[in-house]
Amino acid sequence: DMENKAEKVAAEAEGYYRSGKMQCAEAVLAAIMRNYMPAAGEEVVRLAAGFGGGSGAGCICGAVVGGTMAFGLIFADDRNRVKRLTKELHHWFKDEYGATCCKVILQTHKKICYELTGKVAGKVAEMLGTV
Repeated sequence: DMENKAEKVAAEAEGYYRSGKMQCAEAVLAAIMRNYMPAAGEEVVRLAAGFGGGSGAGCICGAVVGGTMAFGLIFADDRNRVKRLTKELHHWFKDEYGATCCKVILQTHKKICYELTGKVAGKVAEMLGTV
């Protein structure tokens, strides 16, 4: 069922990040792609390689970027849907963490990245279950 799938995706994403083999953006994208578009292949995840730590500069949260990339891949033929889902993810994230900027989040939420990565992946999976 949908709730279990979202939990599974969340746990996978958090696990990938905790393993040290992926950062936040890669972990979210990998967990979503493996569960929703397995045929896309591993190289797709490499697209997210530069987005960890707010693109290395501390701005937009990499986990949000990973989710946004997943929407773009899954709904490649529906730009309006991608735009709507992206906006919804941003609003949810901002409500949840107070900002979408990595360095702002880290000022108030120390060591939250693993958990946050899982939560974003789970939210993206939930959103995919309703479209």
